[in-house]
Amino acid sequence: MHPQTPNIIGESPQLAAALDHISRLAPIDRSVLITGERGTGKELAAERLHYLSPRWDQTFTKINCSAIAETLLESELFGHEAGAFTGATKQHIGRFELTDGGTLFLDELATMSLRLQEKLLRVIEYGEFERVGGQKTLQVDVRLVAATNANLPSLADEGRFRWDLLDRLSFDVVHLPPLREREHDLYELAQHFSVRMCRELNWDYFPGFSNSAIQQLSAHHWPGNIRELKNVVERSLFRTTDPERPITTIVIDPFSSATEATAKHRNAPEHSEVSSEIEDPPDWPVSLKDLLRATEFSWLQRALTNSDQRQNEAAKLLGLSYDQMRALMRKHNLTTRPGRQKKGGGKRRP
Repeated sequence: MHPQTPNIIGESPQLAAALDHISRLAPIDRSVLITGERGTGKELAAERLHYLSPRWDQTFTKINCSAIAETLLESELFGHEAGAFTGATKQHIGRFELTDGGTLFLDELATMSLRLQEKLLRVIEYGEFERVGGQKTLQVDVRLVAATNANLPSLADEGRFRWDLLDRLSFDVVHLPPLREREHDLYELAQHFSVRMCRELNWDYFPGFSNSAIQQLSAHHWPGNIRELKNVVERSLFRTTDPERPITTIVIDPFSSATEATAKHRNAPEHSEVSSEIEDPPDWPVSLKDLLRATEFSWLQRALTNSDQRQNEAAKLLGLSYDQMRALMRKHNLTTRPGRQKKGGGKRRP
């Protein structure tokens, strides 16, 4: 795999099927349509398609059709000549010319006007177009990858999207599953975003999620999918009051006050380490695999903290052999930071 190919996290059957679909489509030099709800990673999928294709060493260009006004979008895609319209003081080279030989990714395609759709169809069919205000026909070799969260066949039935363009775009369609259908990937993604946020917050390590936090993550519907999960996880870590203990509160809605939850956590009676790990049973069903992994991670972190990051001593605290300890460290992608001197001025043991 090319080193620039984005790493899409997850091992669920639904995601694996989509990634396999992309891999099989990559070498076929045809237009591809990627569908999926907002936040499901359509841009990453388009990048993966490009870098797995024979065009991987050529330009990959992306543009969001909904973020640019129609008149500006036409100029951005096809370029314009000097004097083509008010303010066009010099020639502008469009994305199609700049991407010649490579892949052009058009996100939010459903927002494109019918007039621009007609011009886009001509480029796909014949590889030719004119700049805005120009007379010269230009030729390009560009692979088009488009993405949308809209139902394009329905829009075409309503006359709001061209059927002929849809036919040419959809040599094949890759559907990215929503996060709620990737239950087994949820915890892995949350862990990934948490570790990255810990680096930004300058934490020594990620303390893990408590059982109740995992249940909060599992119970949410995630309408914003992976993008929403990333924001929620980062916000929850930022708002935690004790970076040494597992995260207990997931802040899904930033507009609602977290005061009550924080006060409840602070005023809660202290429990022993064992009882704090065994919380009230959550609502069923649960992912036992995720719960066990989180518990294992939490106790591993505690043992390392109590042993001043010495893996030999942490292994003894957990009743493990050194080899078993090393295997757990690799499993959870952990490394020990340098040990600190004990309080009271005593020398750190070797």
